[in-house]
Formats: sequence, structure tokens, C-alpha cells
Amino acid sequence: QVHLEESGGGLVQAGGSLRLACATSGRTLSDYSMAWFRQAPGKGREQVAAISRNNLNTYEGPSVEGRVTISKDNVANTVILQLNNLKPTDTAVYYCAAGRSRYFPPETYDYWGRGTQVTVAS
Repeated sequence: QVHLEESGGGLVQAGGSLRLACATSGRTLSDYSMAWFRQAPGKGREQVAAISRNNLNTYEGPSVEGRVTISKDNVANTVILQLNNLKPTDTAVYYCAAGRSRYFPPETYDYWGRGTQVTVAS
């Protein structure tokens, strides 16, 4: 069992940056691929970024490509999402997720946080 808790959301200005953190407990993150998803009002869930179990591979969602960095500290059991040059379309609830699959990126994720709201003002 893995418990995930997101932090760092809030109101930010367009053009600025945000840094979201996902604190985990229960298992070491070297056993999991980790990802950030987001869901805007009235829209489906979108994968923002992902990072493999060994931190050697990453994935960037097309809508944030070039603006996003994901990192994972397997000792501190923390996952960080850095998103730059924010746009109002980045407004969403951001979720952290953990996947046990040894394949990357996982087809499914096994554990989810409760999310943190990010609002980008124009």
C-alpha cells in the first residue's frame, strides 16, 4: 500500500511557474513509476508527466512538452513536478499517481493522491 499526498497548488499568474510535491509513504519509490495527471473542469483526465522506477526515463504530455520537469527522489520518497510558463489552460486539479508495472510508462496506475487545485490567472 502506498499513500500519496500532493501539495503546492494554489493561485498563480500566467507566465509564472509552479512546483508541486507528492509525498509518499508505505513503500520505496524505486518500486514504482510515478506520474502526475490533471483534470480540468468538464474535461477528462490528462497525463502531464511520468518518471520510471529507476528515474532513467520520463514522459511529457503534449500540452506541457518543453515546459515541464518531473523528478523523483527514491530516498526522500518525493516526486516533484515543475511547470513553467503557465497558461490559464493549465488550470486543473493535479493528481499524483504510482504504478507498480515494470514497464514504462505503465498502462495503469495503482495508487492515487487526492489532488491539489492549481488555478492560473490571466
